Amino acid sequence: MKFYFLLIFLLSFLHPIHGQTAFTPENIVITSKKKKKPIFTDKNGVLHVNVPPKDVLNFKALGLVRYSDFGAKGDGKTDDMDAIAAAHAFANKHHLLVRADEGYTYYIGGKERTAIIGTDTDFGSAAFIIDDTKVQNRSASIFIVASSHEAFKLEGITSLRNNQKKIDISLPSSCLITVSNSHQKHYIRFGLNQDNGSKQTDIFVVDKNGNVDMDAPIIWDFDQITEVTALPLDETKLNITGGQFTSIANSAESKYTYYSRNIAIRRSNVVVDGLVHRITGEGEHGAPYGGFITISNCAYVTVKNSILTGHKTYSTIGSAGKSVSMGSYDLQVNRALNVSFVNCSQTNDMEDRTYWGIMSSNYSKNLVYDNCSLSRFDAHKGVANATIRNSNLGHMGINAIGCGLLTVENSTIRGRNLVNLRSDYGSTWQGEIVIRNCVFSPAEVSPTDLSLIGGSNSGQHDFGYTCYLPEKITIENLIIEDYDHPEGYQGPALFKDFNKEMTNNTYQEKFPYITTSQVLLKNVTTTSGKELRISNNMFMFKDVKVSTD
Repeated sequence: MKFYFLLIFLLSFLHPIHGQTAFTPENIVITSKKKKKPIFTDKNGVLHVNVPPKDVLNFKALGLVRYSDFGAKGDGKTDDMDAIAAAHAFANKHHLLVRADEGYTYYIGGKERTAIIGTDTDFGSAAFIIDDTKVQNRSASIFIVASSHEAFKLEGITSLRNNQKKIDISLPSSCLITVSNSHQKHYIRFGLNQDNGSKQTDIFVVDKNGNVDMDAPIIWDFDQITEVTALPLDETKLNITGGQFTSIANSAESKYTYYSRNIAIRRSNVVVDGLVHRITGEGEHGAPYGGFITISNCAYVTVKNSILTGHKTYSTIGSAGKSVSMGSYDLQVNRALNVSFVNCSQTNDMEDRTYWGIMSSNYSKNLVYDNCSLSRFDAHKGVANATIRNSNLGHMGINAIGCGLLTVENSTIRGRNLVNLRSDYGSTWQGEIVIRNCVFSPAEVSPTDLSLIGGSNSGQHDFGYTCYLPEKITIENLIIEDYDHPEGYQGPALFKDFNKEMTNNTYQEKFPYITTSQVLLKNVTTTSGKELRISNNMFMFKDVKVSTD
């Protein structure tokens, strides 16, 4: 009887959100009748797949299926998307490996059809041509790596605090928690892409007893909560290996109509290994891409030994009524924790400014680049803790706002700044930056404005939160390659002039910008022989304590 009442109590907190998992898609019906029938799509767009009982037993005995088993031609001309989706749907139902046919080239046309990956998948050396020139739904992914679990709503949680260690809730297992407050706006963007902000959001992991994983802590105070959802973590690792993918780029009007013809990872505990993505057919105009590999609403994902491609940069008219370059990405991370990119590079020159920076992220924690050669690391709407090590970053360098610890080590950075704190979101980093054993090879050297930490904040715009420069900055063993400097060059500055109007005490900030307290410098050298200065704006940084060793 006690157990019964306890169960009723727990269930009162848990409300499933139906449709939040695509592991078993509603638009694919699998049957097992004796008479073999061809795969077909009915008038409602439902894909019907019949696998005779004898074939089911054979596939189970073999432990895998191939796309050709479901009718894929692999000739590079026939649209094989239905066969690919059918193979994965059957494999998901029977827990089988999916293996692409060696030597095949699968053509994927513009019809709206998504293959759900729920089991280990080996693309091998097979090629996939994704034709984006005529698509029914630009937002429909080609593959979704889906969780076998379903998200559910939590009731009874009315507030949260920064660094809170425990939530008063019991769960069936460790869960990814997403919480929001629609009454509080954050990330109220400034500049050519200005907007009215986004609802306050956080994402973190708790165990079944409600203990928060403090490696990715709660970073905001929530005075109100309008929605909380929980998604159980997938505990077994899902592996995706190989694959030679080529996207034939769209030629749509150049405006913010993002294409998502991609591999969307929405499951925790996934490893992508050895994938290659190329792009062809980019012309004079086109719509941007939201990422060929997109990682969202999950945790513990690694992409390794993979090669991506930067997208051509197109321009449009932004929300401020002026021309802007549109971000277009091959990698994107949204609302995800503990995501690593290891030994990844790109096909095109990471110094070529005609291609946009390859990576973007929002609302994420514990992002890692390790042994990567990519054109950019970026955090739009905040990252909590980021590490870049053993890597080379190209013309867009490091762009970030967020909190916690940002570590850059054993790396070469070629952006305009060593670290650029994004001015459109307040150039805020509430925490610490550590840079050690690095080379800063700036994209260009101006006479008066080469700086290690870049950004700007006038103190007149409300971003929805207090903005900070890093409380503490440690720079150890840094070489600044400023040898190709123009006449009149004054040497590099630690800080950019973040506010040219703030030159004395008469300047009043409506929204105060909290500056750095402490800087530790050890073995910082320049190829020009010039000394590292604090800033062009000595008034703004007059209280910064700088220690050298």
